[in-house]
Amino acid sequence: MLKRNDYFDIGQKVNNWIQNYLENIESLPVRSQVKPGDIYGKLDATAPIEGEPFDKILADLNEHILPGITHWQHPNFHAYFPANASVESMMAENIVSAIGSQCMLWETSPVAAEMEQRMMEWLRDAIGLPKEMEGVIQDTASTATLVAILCAREKATNFKSKTDGVPPGLRVYASKDTHSSIDKAVAIAGIGTKNMVHIPVDENRAMDVIALQKAITKDKEQGLQPIAVVATFGSTSTLALDDLHAIAKVCNEEKIWFHIDAAYAGSALILEEYKHLITGVEGIDSFVFNPHKWLFMQFDCSAYFVRDVDTLIRSFEILPEYLKTKNRGIVNDYRDWGIQLGRRFRALKIWFVFRSYGLEGMKTRLREHIRLREYFDQQICGTGKYQLATPSQMSVSTFTLVPKTMDLDIENERNIKLLHHVNDRGKIYLTKTKINGKIILRMVISQTYVAKRHIDLAVEELHEYYE
Repeated sequence: MLKRNDYFDIGQKVNNWIQNYLENIESLPVRSQVKPGDIYGKLDATAPIEGEPFDKILADLNEHILPGITHWQHPNFHAYFPANASVESMMAENIVSAIGSQCMLWETSPVAAEMEQRMMEWLRDAIGLPKEMEGVIQDTASTATLVAILCAREKATNFKSKTDGVPPGLRVYASKDTHSSIDKAVAIAGIGTKNMVHIPVDENRAMDVIALQKAITKDKEQGLQPIAVVATFGSTSTLALDDLHAIAKVCNEEKIWFHIDAAYAGSALILEEYKHLITGVEGIDSFVFNPHKWLFMQFDCSAYFVRDVDTLIRSFEILPEYLKTKNRGIVNDYRDWGIQLGRRFRALKIWFVFRSYGLEGMKTRLREHIRLREYFDQQICGTGKYQLATPSQMSVSTFTLVPKTMDLDIENERNIKLLHHVNDRGKIYLTKTKINGKIILRMVISQTYVAKRHIDLAVEELHEYYE
């Protein structure tokens, strides 16, 4: 067992391991190459009775643990959406771990509460949300969306659902391309997935706002109660953007909660060329985006903003005697702003990244990612083997092999075979989605330190694939 005064010795060893890992990450396969059960079988079946030397633990880390890691910070990681990190963010997290605060109340960590309040203002202003909106850090957009649905439920039922139970017939609307977390939130909130209304999309994969209005009108005629619309600002499959202005108009006229899920694409709103997408949107009730996806802030860090803080607190506040403090009502106790009681000191990494990069530095990196995506599109289409599947957005491209047949099943199998081939080689990592029954591949160019040579490698890997 280590003593506190052992810290400097082992701390240096751990820092050396981290430095070596980051310097040599490109020599490792992006996606772990182990098979199911490989790691489990290498871990001892019982816990050690006696403590072991730290050097032995580090040696086993390299031998048994490292092979089972899929390297999300690898610059050739182009799958899913990233869980971005930066050196600055990582250092802040190390400090947070050393401090070890439990930040549920202002009193249990004043700096965490007040820094969180200020950092949410920095993020709000950077992306152009209205000044009246206030923010809180959630762990993920999935949690933030659940919070939004619960607030919409409580507001629509005059806060009786939390005491009397959820009444039948509440309705929530989102596009058919919305994230699965919306359906999960509706289920957890007790509204029921049969009351999750998926609205058709147009040719750009954006929500059909006319269809939305018709669905709301029909439900009201049948005695059902519309309570919320979730707009998708950057769908997971293709980064499609719903028309926020048009949806806001519907929500304002119908007097129902308007939530925007901008988990990945919301970061792009720091760029002037995308500001028009949010400028002038009226009546936003809640908005979430993830700085841990595209603003270089270590996972987990989800920025949730709400217009009506009183509704948020009334939806979640429960006040036993042991949580009462003399400062209540004059400070933000963020344990009342969401599901968690215990909270980490997440705001410090936001402060570190903003201070180190500056807003202009963040903009420069995002614009470089977008430029690299444009370069990828040019290169991949130039091979003659591939074609773009949907219009590219920001730093995301979707593509397929150029079809050889009219048979959808055959073409899907060709693209799945391609995906497995490149991922199994370990040099790059891509993922897929399905649109109208068609398998398409996704290329996400957003890893913090990605450069042109990494895109060239991806194009080379795809170019060298032979069926």
